[in-house]
Amino acid sequence: MDYGNMLGDSFSYAKDAVWGKWVQWILLAISTIIFPLIMGYMVRIYSGVKPAPEVGNWVGMFIDGLKLFVIGIIYGIPLFVIMAIFMVPAFMAANGGDPMLALGSLGIGLLLVLVVGILIALISTIGIIRFAQKDSIGQAFAFGAILEHIGKIGWGSYIIAIIVLMVAGFVFGIIGSILGMIPVIGWLIMLFLYPVWYIFAARYMTLIYESAQAPA
Repeated sequence: MDYGNMLGDSFSYAKDAVWGKWVQWILLAISTIIFPLIMGYMVRIYSGVKPAPEVGNWVGMFIDGLKLFVIGIIYGIPLFVIMAIFMVPAFMAANGGDPMLALGSLGIGLLLVLVVGILIALISTIGIIRFAQKDSIGQAFAFGAILEHIGKIGWGSYIIAIIVLMVAGFVFGIIGSILGMIPVIGWLIMLFLYPVWYIFAARYMTLIYESAQAPA
């Protein structure tokens, strides 16, 4: 997997989506406020469209965004269950005057949330792109096909690719924070930078997905 080429492709993809297309850039910036819209636009990117799609069909974008939001909630259910199982006893122990038991329960719960959260993130990343490319919510939870696909990509290569994206996000965050501190216009700059990052990240994740043939 050529990570440098993937970063370059994603940057060019994001740049071509907004640079010189000022109306589209403004609409995408507004869409980040109405989050189902930007999520719906990302679904279009996940579908593998190239070059970047034009903004339009707002109802369709909104519905696709809601579908993606629902998928995210479903994937998050195990984390909420784990938190409930361990956090409630922790608070009860704390109120009962047993801080050590509370800390132990809290620590185990947080550790499980971290481990399960990482696993869910790895699986759901492929799942949401599979949903977009197959146009089926059910395909987001086709765990057999998802795990087979990750196996084709290679778990090591896949995890490294995700880490590279996280590093890119960290760099973007630093730059954005610095620009955001500019008096008066800082917030406006950030508003216009957010869609660029969303497009970049969505394209990068799609390239990860397409680096190996997806199972039927």
